[in-house]
Amino acid sequence: MKIILLLFLGVTLFSLGQGNTLDSCQRRCGYGTDSAYTCQCNSACERFGDCCSDYYTLCKGSTSCKGRCGERYDYQDQCHCNSKCSQYNNCCNDYSQHCGGSSGGAAISDSELKTLSELLYALDSNKASPFELEIDTQARVSDSQTSSRKDLSPRPLFSYLDSSLFSKPTFAAFLALLDNYQRYTGQTERFSSAQLAEQDTFLREAISNTEIGQELYTFFHSKGFYSSEAEFIYDLKMMWFGLYSRNNNAKDSSGFEHIFAGEVKNGKVSGFHSWIQFYRLEKKGLMNYYSHSFDGPWTTFPDILGMQFNWDGYFKQVGSAIIGSSPEFDFALYSLCYIARPGKQCHLSLGGKTLVIQTYTWDNSYYGDGKKFIASGFPATPRALLLHPSILNSEDE
Repeated sequence: MKIILLLFLGVTLFSLGQGNTLDSCQRRCGYGTDSAYTCQCNSACERFGDCCSDYYTLCKGSTSCKGRCGERYDYQDQCHCNSKCSQYNNCCNDYSQHCGGSSGGAAISDSELKTLSELLYALDSNKASPFELEIDTQARVSDSQTSSRKDLSPRPLFSYLDSSLFSKPTFAAFLALLDNYQRYTGQTERFSSAQLAEQDTFLREAISNTEIGQELYTFFHSKGFYSSEAEFIYDLKMMWFGLYSRNNNAKDSSGFEHIFAGEVKNGKVSGFHSWIQFYRLEKKGLMNYYSHSFDGPWTTFPDILGMQFNWDGYFKQVGSAIIGSSPEFDFALYSLCYIARPGKQCHLSLGGKTLVIQTYTWDNSYYGDGKKFIASGFPATPRALLLHPSILNSEDE
């Protein structure tokens, strides 16, 4: 019984610390007194003499967010490292470097984002041509009608696809990943060694073996975000494929699953912003296209649609997706925006027309030195932005 109790206490202490050591203030600055820890990290510890050894380094007078991401607000701090510091304009200067999902580097202007996105758009040689892909958008509804759950389109969204498109290396690598996930949150994701290798294959094909991927790396390397391509790919793997918990304390989700494969939470579709996954499920009879409420200004692929649909019994009120693009193009745009504008609107330009990508950071767990996983990302149609909950919830419904 004593052994079991000790084991239970050990697990409890580890869970409470979420991976932090019990004698450190890392990510604990400003938290209330907690007897589960051997030392404390708030102003009271100065009076009671039980501060952790790194309290004064990390919590008192520090102007860096290193080791402080997600800490609670403390008025005594010179600058802050929590999710609201941007709102109150009191973040430490290196907040984006340590807490925003990127590796740090020189500032990136909106004009640079637009220039790079135009270049990536021009380099997307694997996108679908009008001869390879045809869509039938059918019924268009107003914003006030998106919640009606009415099937107003009798035919599938995708009327034709040249199957040779999916045999291209990046498409094949992307498709191999889509059946590796359970769609219900609260169920732990477990991957075989072969499935983990498929993640590496996709990153290699999308980043190392395409002009889009190489341009994206070159841009961030020139800005000082990454010192090598290997470092860049490793960070992409962690931010996109690293698991975290959306429900029931299970390692049940990742940025890739949420955005590209789609999830079901609380009886409705969450995430799901991939035209390839939509086509795949529609061909299997698991996807019922209802209508669309937004159609972008582009007259060729890639285009943007804001759609209403039913995924095998679960409804999505507004699901926006880039249509007809290559997997490497989607992956590059979302990565660009998440690294350069984590948790914010990211203004891009495709063929002279504006595209806004909204990303969200996952604020409840971290990788590396307090870096944040991708929670969500999607083309920000006017209605999709209106429906999206707060950044703190980090989920698009």
